[in-house]
Amino acid sequence: MNQPPYTVVLIVPTGVGASIGGYAGDALPVARAISQICDRLITHPNVLNGAQLYWNLPNALYVEGYGLDKFAAGCWGLRPVHQNRVGLILDQGIETELRLRHLQAADATRATLGLNLTDYVITDAPLNVELRMAASGASWGTIGNPDSLLRAAQVLIEQARAEAIAVVVRFPDDTDSEALEAYRHGQGVDALAGAEAVISHLVVRSFQVPCAHAPALMPLSLDPNLSPRSAAEELGYTFLPCVLVGLSRAPQFVVRRNDLLSPSSSRDIWAEEVDAIVVPATACGGKALLSLSQCGSKIIAVEENRTSIMPVTPEMLGLKAMRVHSYLEALGLMVAHRAGISADALSPSLSSLHRLPLC
Repeated sequence: MNQPPYTVVLIVPTGVGASIGGYAGDALPVARAISQICDRLITHPNVLNGAQLYWNLPNALYVEGYGLDKFAAGCWGLRPVHQNRVGLILDQGIETELRLRHLQAADATRATLGLNLTDYVITDAPLNVELRMAASGASWGTIGNPDSLLRAAQVLIEQARAEAIAVVVRFPDDTDSEALEAYRHGQGVDALAGAEAVISHLVVRSFQVPCAHAPALMPLSLDPNLSPRSAAEELGYTFLPCVLVGLSRAPQFVVRRNDLLSPSSSRDIWAEEVDAIVVPATACGGKALLSLSQCGSKIIAVEENRTSIMPVTPEMLGLKAMRVHSYLEALGLMVAHRAGISADALSPSLSSLHRLPLC
């Protein structure tokens, strides 16, 4: 008898100072490893984006955070695709030369990687993103002209037939910031991540299409002591390539269950099909995890991936989770789970069965 596909959700929350996944695509090796021992890996841009670095994972589904929350809650399904037409939005606030750099990067992905991009749109007003740090230390941000962003997305969807949206917004250059200095040296929190999430959430919530964001920034001066975990963001003028690659095959959202009657419904993925969810052990307060915990998905909490902001453990929420020290240990646990082997059977101290009393 054929077994159902083994499906894993990998989450590393954005902007909370994760020691793995809190920098420039440094959770990508984790995703690559997990993709080798599951049939379907569902994860989000914070895990897979590495600026100009990326890796093709044929069985990975690139799902923006708001869409992932809706999927986990059972409201939306995911429909895998072979290819999306990706529309590009450029913030009017981007300087002419920096805008040209991003357009050349987009053309390069068409010529070199064969991606299918529509013509681009420039917003009718600067988006005026401002960065914020919460009292807890988590990063977030605001958009000064959200309606301009939505009008641009609507043009791409209705006129250019875009099936996914990439957004490039001019972010403030804060080259003297202590937070930036710490981040470049492999410490602290990514100050951009929270605002990036606000941008993509707005588009996905409004139009139910895949979306991801790449910030536009002026190149930083060379730093000989740069952390390897931050280095991917300093290879050039743009973070756009990984976003376009991810969106090119991002699954479409199925927003109504009656779509199950369509010819494509046999490929659709729903929350109840998730076998395991892997998260940092101190980042268990997210909507997706809380929703999937109600579906019977095995929660694997990785202790080695510490988060410096707002620590929330599964025990604090009354969640039953399997704690492991490292992602290497998590891989072994998932291999056993997929094979139908109890993790207890792999321990030398297997206890005997106990008799339960009858009521």
